[in-house]
Amino acid sequence: MRYLLPVLAGRLVRAVARLRGGGSAYPGRTVLALAPDFLTHVSSQFEQGVVFVLGSNGKSTTTMMLTETLRAHGLRVFTNPTGANLPQGIASAFLREVTPLGRVKHDIGVIEVDEAFAVELTRSLHPSTVLMLNVQVDQLYRFFETERVGTMMTDTAALATRAVVTNRDDQHLAPYEARPGQTVTRFGAAPDVVAAAPNGLQNANDFSREADSTRPVEAEVVAMDGDRASIRVGETTVDVRLPARGLHYAVDAAAALQTASVVLGRPVDQEAVARAFDTMKPAYGRGERMSLGADEAEFIMFKNAASLQLNLDALPQGAEQVMLAIDEGTPDISWIYDIDFSRLDHVDVLAGAKAWQLALRLEHEGIPVHVIEEDIAKAIKLMRALPSPLDRTKHFVTNYEQMMLARRILGHPDLEKTA
Repeated sequence: MRYLLPVLAGRLVRAVARLRGGGSAYPGRTVLALAPDFLTHVSSQFEQGVVFVLGSNGKSTTTMMLTETLRAHGLRVFTNPTGANLPQGIASAFLREVTPLGRVKHDIGVIEVDEAFAVELTRSLHPSTVLMLNVQVDQLYRFFETERVGTMMTDTAALATRAVVTNRDDQHLAPYEARPGQTVTRFGAAPDVVAAAPNGLQNANDFSREADSTRPVEAEVVAMDGDRASIRVGETTVDVRLPARGLHYAVDAAAALQTASVVLGRPVDQEAVARAFDTMKPAYGRGERMSLGADEAEFIMFKNAASLQLNLDALPQGAEQVMLAIDEGTPDISWIYDIDFSRLDHVDVLAGAKAWQLALRLEHEGIPVHVIEEDIAKAIKLMRALPSPLDRTKHFVTNYEQMMLARRILGHPDLEKTA
């Protein structure tokens, strides 16, 4: 009974927040203020433990892939689908699932976690498995250096009670060695697959050690084409349809399939994997498609240099219609001068508060920009007014904040409001 009042109070705050247009963290803050041990109470009920998903990029997509793969194998999985990966956001996600007395009916939790809070959250959620995706240049105004991010992840991995799954192709994460009671397995992409990518995997260099691609991997991307990938998992090769284009999504899939094998204690079933991936929709803003009259808007969200580069590399060559949008949600965009924009032969509309900075960068690259319109609503109207492209797809390449605004303008509520 001690969780009844906190759960009801959190749900009341959630209802009010939804009426006012969002605010998914407020319910979690409320329940944690009233019941500080709420996360421990709920997570301790998962018979097959808790999986943490960590990484500079790809957490939301990989969490979705792993969740759907485990569900296809018959497990009842709790996850935080909005990508709210701070303690209060995770608590809010639990509020949607628990009974008024704080009980859950899931077998396992698969939880995306912010690296800066991961060690702290191990004290409440006690992860049995930690999956480490990558260390890439991200939020230097917050983390200062990539080495610090890598240490956050490996410190968290050291606290896993059963297993760690890590990235063979990441210099910061690949050397991780098992602690007592742990197993360590790895995923990656075949060297020839990486070499075929215009700008590689974009993982951050660790200049204190030499790269070592000889470590064995239990799951490896062996071939890919657009949104199709072949992934060797153990002794079996699985063909999957990815939720969006790009090598980074294929590597995320390899990570998810290896982690699923670890959780299940056996190789994944090919038919179950095919079912899971064939019905999988893109994660929030990561290749989502929305109606734009007779055409479709494809949203391609980036957070940092690595995600922008990988998504640009995956764009169709000579994409007919493209909007780029970036605003103050990305505080320092000096990294745009490291981006290879050669995939683009033009940009139809630049939007957001930092559109002019991006325009200067594209001018240096010799890429023509047709219109600059800082207001995202007006920019979308301009994109709507363009003639239908041959492939009926208008590409919206945006940072997170501009993506959320654009989704709302097009009539798509936040995930928190649809849950």
